Amino acid sequence: MTLMDQASGLREVARRASGRAQTIAITSGKGGVGKTNLSVNLAATLAAMRRKVVLLDADLGLANADILCNVQPRFNLAHVVAGQRALADVITPVPAGFSLIPGASGLAKMADLTEGDRRRIVADLDILSDTADALIIDTGAGIGRNVLSFTSTADHVVVVTTPEPTAITDAYAVMKVLVRCGTAGKISVMVNMVKGRDEARQVFDRIAGVARQFLKVDIAFSGYVVLDPAVGQAVRKRSPFVQQYPHSAAAACVQAWANRIDHHVEMAPPPRSGFFARLANWWR
Repeated sequence: MTLMDQASGLREVARRASGRAQTIAITSGKGGVGKTNLSVNLAATLAAMRRKVVLLDADLGLANADILCNVQPRFNLAHVVAGQRALADVITPVPAGFSLIPGASGLAKMADLTEGDRRRIVADLDILSDTADALIIDTGAGIGRNVLSFTSTADHVVVVTTPEPTAITDAYAVMKVLVRCGTAGKISVMVNMVKGRDEARQVFDRIAGVARQFLKVDIAFSGYVVLDPAVGQAVRKRSPFVQQYPHSAAAACVQAWANRIDHHVEMAPPPRSGFFARLANWWR
């Protein structure tokens, strides 16, 4: 047995002991910062590390993770919401080694469901917490109610930004709302499309400093991904860049991020309650 096999076995024992997957919500203040692409590539990298990963596309208006995953699912989460399909019919295996729950605009009707329907859907989705190591949630951008329902109840919220002033301002706005909502998990910043670590740290220090001064919270640094032509080339091929161009600079950045996420998943204490139970309470 290899060291990787041993490590994978130990992680499986730890996961069964905790009984719950760690939930990582990836969000942003504005669109166009690469949030979905980073979500897909993080899922692919963790899967390559032999983690059981589920990616939930919760970008309600512009669900498109399936395109980057190069799959064409017949059903999506809207069919579950409508009671037309079970969760097992919706979960889609991805060539990169993880499972995708495709999103759709129908999910926006979640707040209008009856209490009985909400319990049914939450119970169905909660199965994921018992079968996965990590549940990555690609939320929509902004501070709408549906976005906040996922970010406020996740174990870890990663706010993606770029060095652009508008993206930084909107990222801080998201954090301010999360803090005021009393988010359940920790908040961190991922800086995308940067020239290098120095620029990323400057962006992070600016956001973290303002958050510390005005929100009285400490924001963690998730890492950064450099501006790399390999990213756009992989998108055109409908493939995660960590697989299409594994030796690219951007892939190395995501690998470093995944290593930190993996360590956090292993070391974090089991959640006091399931993510979907917290989500159900939020919807009420």
